[in-house]
Amino acid sequence: MQPSCARCRNTDDFDIPISMAFQPILRAPVPGTPSLFAYEALVRGKDGAGAASVLARVNSSNRYAFDQACRVKAIEMATKLDLPATGALLSINFLPNAVYEPRNCIRATLAAAQRTGFPLSALMFEVTEQEQVEDPEHLLHILNTYRQIGFRTAIDDFGAGYSGLSLLARFQPDVVKLDMGLVRGADADPARVIILRHTAAMCRELGVTLVAEGVETAAELAMLRRLGIDIFQGYYFARPGFEHLPMPHLPC
Repeated sequence: MQPSCARCRNTDDFDIPISMAFQPILRAPVPGTPSLFAYEALVRGKDGAGAASVLARVNSSNRYAFDQACRVKAIEMATKLDLPATGALLSINFLPNAVYEPRNCIRATLAAAQRTGFPLSALMFEVTEQEQVEDPEHLLHILNTYRQIGFRTAIDDFGAGYSGLSLLARFQPDVVKLDMGLVRGADADPARVIILRHTAAMCRELGVTLVAEGVETAAELAMLRRLGIDIFQGYYFARPGFEHLPMPHLPC
């Protein structure tokens, strides 16, 4: 174990107060009958300030503690809000560069889950395709270890960068979340419809669940449904709820 792991496990080293907002991800196979798939935990300032205000204060000396603090805060708050009773997963973003050795650096997460009684099987960890990963092999090691522990795994912002297909070829996560830049306005863009259609087909063949992020209009939703996508996240259904679990709205 590298010496920095001790700091990585210590959430007390991050002295910037944080809280969480939660945005629902819903499965809607039939119009008007949605079911919750997950809630994504999104870091916020203690006063509800956006993620940017917190992330601007994260640097190489405190990112390890920040990553751990976010995990613990998300689990503690989700438990307080009784998220497990909804049947939804709790999706938590993580920083791969803040993890030295996955089994050592997961201790704070496991301790929080044990302390609160939050089921490990209901935890999903997202890594964004755009994350500047220092060592791709290390990322694969993290994802494989998390799967062995029993967590779900997800690639976020798929299609926003250049490494997504390469990563997907080597590791098939439980979930792929389409980048909102591919989704927004795609109903009026034939090129993006083609890309989305083939991405949906690829994920089906790989046995990977596909989530469309950033859905904001009825036209986008209808187009995604036609492509066989039935799990969604976006303002069309619900905005993130600061320190509460908003229920999604699905127009008929």
